[in-house]
Amino acid sequence: MSTNGVPDDSTGATPTDDDLLACVGAAVAAPSLHNSQPWRFRLIDHAGGVDLFADRHRQLEVIDPSGRELLISVGAALFNLRIALRHRGWLPHTDLFPDPQQPDLVARVTPGTAGVPTAGVVALAEAVGRRHTNRWPFTSAAVPKDVLESLCQAAGHEGAELAVASAVARNAIVSLARSAQQRHREDGAYLAELAQWTAPRRGRREGVPRAAIGPWDALETLPMRDFGLVTPRWNRPAERFEPFPTILVLSTDGDTPRHWVAAGQALQRVLLLATVHHLATTPISQPLEIPAIRELLADRRRGKVAQLIVRVGYGPPAAATPRRPVAQMLVRD
Repeated sequence: MSTNGVPDDSTGATPTDDDLLACVGAAVAAPSLHNSQPWRFRLIDHAGGVDLFADRHRQLEVIDPSGRELLISVGAALFNLRIALRHRGWLPHTDLFPDPQQPDLVARVTPGTAGVPTAGVVALAEAVGRRHTNRWPFTSAAVPKDVLESLCQAAGHEGAELAVASAVARNAIVSLARSAQQRHREDGAYLAELAQWTAPRRGRREGVPRAAIGPWDALETLPMRDFGLVTPRWNRPAERFEPFPTILVLSTDGDTPRHWVAAGQALQRVLLLATVHHLATTPISQPLEIPAIRELLADRRRGKVAQLIVRVGYGPPAAATPRRPVAQMLVRD
């Protein structure tokens, strides 16, 4: 028996390159800002592990000048990488920012003791391919309290805090989101950046395609980014969204790159567990992209800094967004 209570099947073997490439394939299924996929990977020959890099060439300079959301995206990919390695029979060891000489080397993940994956690990790993951001209306069905509690506990496992917004807080968040959306609409640089990641191109394997944009919320009741702003020629249907959405706020107890990576890992654990519970999810970031509005969502008394907002509920299946081939994301020594 291993020290963490997982049955030990260790044979001394390390993952093969095929094992590691399969884990990288799971990692790239993570969500990212505008589906920018801001990550690269390197297989570690001597250790049988994977180095995960932030790809700064894919940073959205207008809405993410600090790279906070980029590292949240990389953190989500890191969680997928960890859960995939665990699913394949190894306990992953993760070293964050292991080399000061390589600031974009976010994490080094190496296999530890071999062990049989738990049922919870299997469920999360199998949800990786089913998780998709859902920008469609959700039903009015309430999310059970015990499910919400399990999502909050999942965030806690990754060093973050997830709180269910009360009715008053939800209304305030929606109002702040509307303000953020209006600020974005008046910013020409924002519109140009949005167009860069939504414009259709033949063979494109990044960005937000038309099928994933979702309908137009004519009443603008929800704090979701309107990816159709720069594509008015697309005749999107107008739909009635749920008037009382379930809103979750993900926070950390600091605001450094390590906290951002932790927020990304917590986000992905929450999204995958929500998928296991047959919930639809929408990560929401635009209210937090304007510093003055983000400050209003912080809980300074408790030292908590808001990193992301998540909408959860029950809705129709969402379309998958494309991913670049793994081979394009590998760093060769």
